Amino acid sequence: MREIFPVAPYPYTFGRYHEPIARVKPEETVVLYTEDCFEGKVHSEQDLPSKVAGKYLNPQTGPIYVEGAAPGDTLAVHIHDVTVTRDWAVSAQIPFFGGLTATTMTRTLQDPLPEKVWIYRRQEDGRFAYSDRFSIAPHPFMGTIGTAPDIEALSALTPFTHGGNMDVPDVKAGNTVYLPVNVPGAYFSTGDCHVAQGEGEACGVALEISGKVTLSFSLIKNHPIAWPRIESPQEIMTVGSARPMEDAARIAYTELVLWLEGEYGFEKWDAYQLASQAGKLYVGNMVDTYYSLVAKLSKEYLTAR
Repeated sequence: MREIFPVAPYPYTFGRYHEPIARVKPEETVVLYTEDCFEGKVHSEQDLPSKVAGKYLNPQTGPIYVEGAAPGDTLAVHIHDVTVTRDWAVSAQIPFFGGLTATTMTRTLQDPLPEKVWIYRRQEDGRFAYSDRFSIAPHPFMGTIGTAPDIEALSALTPFTHGGNMDVPDVKAGNTVYLPVNVPGAYFSTGDCHVAQGEGEACGVALEISGKVTLSFSLIKNHPIAWPRIESPQEIMTVGSARPMEDAARIAYTELVLWLEGEYGFEKWDAYQLASQAGKLYVGNMVDTYYSLVAKLSKEYLTAR
């Protein structure tokens, strides 16, 4: 099984303008190593990100050229395993960043919240504890995952149609993420591993950690999708990223209805009705340049078709 490591200087964008660090074939299984959002530079509560981490966040492992991928295809990313590679995680409160403070996107005249770092350490039971105050059960997933947009390069802080920094906990082992292919080779990248994260990622920084993710890729030829999709053994999911948040919700639910109509044989208005009565919706992030919301539906409603 081939191992792929991030290459410095790390890419901090999703785009076609970085030289691929590897080429993989469909159905080939690879192991990718990722750095945390601060490049592993925050080690203690005294290491303020503004002092040690530099200007950019979310270094990517990639891009990876998937052989045979062409614009108009869908890239299916099968996540076999997500393993954290150290025994501590970091979270932080960053001035002018987060869901409950003034930001560059939501301007007010209030002072920024103070910069602060929390270090969580793995305990014997596997949970990650902040001091002796509270501990969090691990649910590792990839905060960023995506392909290259068609022409623009988008920041690794930005979720959009290509995927990107969605911060969606369902991007985890056992699930498949479907991404649009916009350029030859897809130019896939991932990173920003989280031990755990609450829905919304309210302060803007989850339990950040380095990781090892085992993936394989397959191609759905000549089958374009407009926004990312996720499939688990129990559910199908669609992700919309926009501001305001209700527009992200509209995208996610619209894409879910269109998926039911296009691939599961539902009449459109029946699909709309089903999503209205049995659909679920949660917030991936409420802090990034665009907010990400996930609409989901149990597969129990698909088997009867």
